[in-house]
Amino acid sequence: MAQYTTLNEIEVQDIANSYSLGKVLSFKVLSGGSENTNYCVTTGKGKFVFTICEQKTLQGAEELAQSLAHLATHNFATSEIIQTAKGENVHLKNGKPVLVKSYLEGKILEDFSPQLLQYLGAELGKLHKIPAPDYLPKIINYGMEYFEEVKDYAPDSAFYQWLLETKVYIQEFLSEDLPRALIHSDVFYSNVIVAADEQTAVIMDFEEATDYYRVFDIGMMIVGLCTENRTVNFTKANNILEGYQRVNPLSDLELKALPAATIYAATATAFWRHRQFNHVFPDVAQMKRYEEMRDVADFVRGANIKGSQFFYS
Repeated sequence: MAQYTTLNEIEVQDIANSYSLGKVLSFKVLSGGSENTNYCVTTGKGKFVFTICEQKTLQGAEELAQSLAHLATHNFATSEIIQTAKGENVHLKNGKPVLVKSYLEGKILEDFSPQLLQYLGAELGKLHKIPAPDYLPKIINYGMEYFEEVKDYAPDSAFYQWLLETKVYIQEFLSEDLPRALIHSDVFYSNVIVAADEQTAVIMDFEEATDYYRVFDIGMMIVGLCTENRTVNFTKANNILEGYQRVNPLSDLELKALPAATIYAATATAFWRHRQFNHVFPDVAQMKRYEEMRDVADFVRGANIKGSQFFYS
């Protein structure tokens, strides 16, 4: 759980007043998230999420708000951005950007049924049909373009050597000809709110939205929803792919690249965790958390299955 900013009742009410949300009845810190502090706030007008952006600039927070509004315009179900009483998307509190969003009712699951995985695969396929706004970055901020950062703080580590070797492997399968799209890039189970009947779900937290290879996003969803004991459940991965293909068929080039994209997704996540918990915000309790994703990447690579057979074997 991330909580870098502690708000008292007066401060929470002050933010609520800026949004004309009425009297605050209750508030609590929400679990999940590694770069923000999130509060669930109940007022006379309903339930909301107050997100204090710990690492985003004002511009970055504004672009996230615009992205959520963009998704709403294209009828994609996710968190709704709430504007201030002055019609602004972002509020500043103690020098940090604050976003207020609608609260999504539901629950977080770690194990998804085949039907729910197919549903989420279809949702991802719908997302990738939405035009990417021009302001979205064209590279992932924890993608291979940043792997060299480990050299600055752990140049002699086994992880750094593994990262470079895995990058070489991944690059053999990626091509500039791969279709790009507006991608989420972080669909882990903690970013999915499941309805009470467990038949539908909503993908939330578009913090890392990017104009990037859509096959990378599928690989990330597989890593985020199908990982079991440092392996990938390929049957579950099939469910995601089947749902996706129904609404947004993949090209042969993408199917061929999908195993490597899944390895890339796990490797990028391992890199993010290593950098975050060993360098940016050192945390002894989480310093080795990257090892899980490193092992997932090695497992998928070790499967050594080519192309679409990776999932349909």
